[in-house]
Order: sequence, then C-alpha cells, then structure tokens
Amino acid sequence: MAVGFKAKLDRAAYLVNWVVERICALLVGVMVLVIWFEVLERYFLELGITWTEEFSRYVMIWAALLAVSCGAYYREHIGLALVRQMLPPRVGRGLIMALDVVSLAFFLFMTYYGVFMTIAGAGQYATIFGMTMVVPFASVPVSSALTAFQVFASMLRGPDPIAAGSMAAGGVQ
Repeated sequence: MAVGFKAKLDRAAYLVNWVVERICALLVGVMVLVIWFEVLERYFLELGITWTEEFSRYVMIWAALLAVSCGAYYREHIGLALVRQMLPPRVGRGLIMALDVVSLAFFLFMTYYGVFMTIAGAGQYATIFGMTMVVPFASVPVSSALTAFQVFASMLRGPDPIAAGSMAAGGVQ
C-alpha cells in the first residue's frame, strides 16, 4: 500500500514539476517580449505606453516564485550540495532530513500567510493597471503550496537529487 502511494506521489510530483517548468518558461518568454517591446516603444515608437514595466515585474515575480518548486523537486541548492559533500554520508542524510522538515514547515507557513496576504491585496491597487493586488500577491501562496508539495514528495523520495529531465518518477514525454 505504501509503495503504491509513494509511486503515485512521485508521478504527481513529476507531472506538477513538468507543468510548472513550462509555465515558468512561458512567463519568462512573455516577460522578455514585453521588455523588448518596452525598449522599442520607449526609444523608437514613443507611444507613451506605461504598463510594460509594471506588467513585466509581476510576471517576473510569478516566474521566480514558481521556479522555487522546481528547485525543490530536483533538490537543487548549490550551497547545500557542497556542504553535504564535505560531511560523512550519515551526517549528510541527517542534514537533508532536518532541512526538509524546516523547509516543509516554512513553505506551509508561507502558504498560510500568503492566503491572508492575498486577501488583504483585494484592498490594494496596482500603480498603473488599477487592478487589485490579488493576482500579484497570489504568487506567494500558490508557489509556496507547490514548493511544500515538492519538498514533501522529495522527503519520501529520499535524500539524493534527481537529474533534470529525468524520467525517474515514470514521467511523461
């Protein structure tokens, strides 16, 4: 029974990561296009469009925060990898387990806190768009929940990182 749960969790973590990676790539692509348009507009077209800077900022925030869950899926953290390599294997595994517990608690707290922050954002308005800050602020609880899920799945998967693009979880192509 536990093996079936673990396999399903690995599969779900892989699929969530697969989708989030593509969303991040799309968001970064949109951000680059908007910034290119902003430069062209400012120096050549002179149309007086002002929304591009604010829009690209919100897109960048969403992309960066969503990408944290991808790092959690792959267990990517250069500083911790270096520290772990210098430790005996047993101590390194203990360090990873302790950091997983701390990370899970932190991202669950951020999910909880982020929900209230997003609700409070309904009363705040973006400078140029005039929209409420719900969508920009929602990046915190959404990305934190995804990261908490990926940390939990990584905890059950074990302390070793998986290779980027790996089919380790029986993924989709």
